[in-house]
Amino acid sequence: MSVPTERVLFQHAYYVRNLEESIEEWHRLFGAGPFAIAPHHRTDTFAYRGTSTEADVSYAFGYLGDLMIQFIMYGNGEQGFHHVAYLVSDFTAERQRLLDMGFEVACELFADGVNAAYFDTRAVTGGFTEIHGDPPHIKKVFARWRQAHADWRPGDSLILGR
Repeated sequence: MSVPTERVLFQHAYYVRNLEESIEEWHRLFGAGPFAIAPHHRTDTFAYRGTSTEADVSYAFGYLGDLMIQFIMYGNGEQGFHHVAYLVSDFTAERQRLLDMGFEVACELFADGVNAAYFDTRAVTGGFTEIHGDPPHIKKVFARWRQAHADWRPGDSLILGR
């Protein structure tokens, strides 16, 4: 049996009821942050279970060490673990690999020049798995957020841009 190529998880994501309260709580508990907030994030394309739609979703992104933490606020008020994510250079090939493994695409989107897809891997992970394209511009954004975490000092805002 051959050893599979390692997929490095870079993100854990959680549904939350309130972005700013979650930021405060995660900072107090773990030292996460600061966080960039993307209210009512818009996508170029968005499909849920194969149906094109537009979802009103707000996000917050911050770091805890080398791990990106994402908070997802969606109108249904859910709370808890949502997904893990890893970056891919060949989005099409990785998407097909997961389909070939029998995982169903739950959601696909294209935004900010990047493809992302969420696969229903709940039977394996207890949540979804996101594959996320890794073009240079998005890696730079993630690096800025990671550096903000490293540079954060008591008294600094937990919300980037404030």
